[in-house]
Amino acid sequence: MVKNTASVVEPPLGIRYKVSGGAMLLHQAGTGGPPVVFLAGGGMFGLYYWNVHNLVAEFTTSVIYDRLGMGWSDVVDLPRSGEQVTDDLHELLCAAGVPGPYVLVGHSLGGLYARLYAKRFPDEVCGLVLLDPTHEGIVDYLPEKDAQRFKEDWNPDDLFPPEQMEAMRTVYRATFGRALAAWPAEIREPLLAQGFSSEGYRQSTREPMNVPHLFGEVRGAGPDPDIPLIILSAMGSDTFAEELVPPDARRSAAESNQAKHRLYTDRAAALPRAEVRRVDDAGHSGIAWFRPDAVVRAIRDASSR
Repeated sequence: MVKNTASVVEPPLGIRYKVSGGAMLLHQAGTGGPPVVFLAGGGMFGLYYWNVHNLVAEFTTSVIYDRLGMGWSDVVDLPRSGEQVTDDLHELLCAAGVPGPYVLVGHSLGGLYARLYAKRFPDEVCGLVLLDPTHEGIVDYLPEKDAQRFKEDWNPDDLFPPEQMEAMRTVYRATFGRALAAWPAEIREPLLAQGFSSEGYRQSTREPMNVPHLFGEVRGAGPDPDIPLIILSAMGSDTFAEELVPPDARRSAAESNQAKHRLYTDRAAALPRAEVRRVDDAGHSGIAWFRPDAVVRAIRDASSR
């Protein structure tokens, strides 16, 4: 079901293109190839990658976009299947006239979507850069208490009453605002206004609800293609967000980082052109903000192999 676009403010960048499921916002900059396409993390959208997008546009075509249901694309019921998400992107790139093959840069949940796109449209992808990606194999590496959250679909409305959701929204907006304080106000302020409006924040919490289903889709899509793959493994903490979690949760996150890194290393060893690069001074959420140099280096390397 497609609903009316819920724009709190106008997007500072981008054009909306029509696809089967609605209208999607895409912004491209730079020239040359292969084009680089950023797939945002769960609950995030294209403009959150503005800093690395600008750097990549200095040497090739760079694309950021909003998935349906997120950012300045049409509001739809979430979550969506991986097939829907990758079909949307396939249509969007065609509508915007961005020629493949692409280097896909997927962060967190976007890494899962990037791999699924590469499996479903192998002729359109020439490289993958995955920024601390979500991976279906994580359930085999985490302690049972931590793995359980990846085994069942969930609904934030069942976990958080409305007043708690509102309090979380307020705190997260302030925290993200501090993390992006150095960005130009004309980029930062519309981004925060759209991402942390009541509807925007609610949508962001709903997008990752079906991760176990997505895991099944990725497994069922066959093996990963034989293309250059670079995984950036964020081993640090998101210091800008530490106030949002209690100390015991921070310890659990450090243990999860080690488990995740073992997973990445094992999976990369099984692929002929894959490697893992540790990033010790950035955490999961802020890797593109605080280590854009590592992200850009990986993109250049994946593009040239």
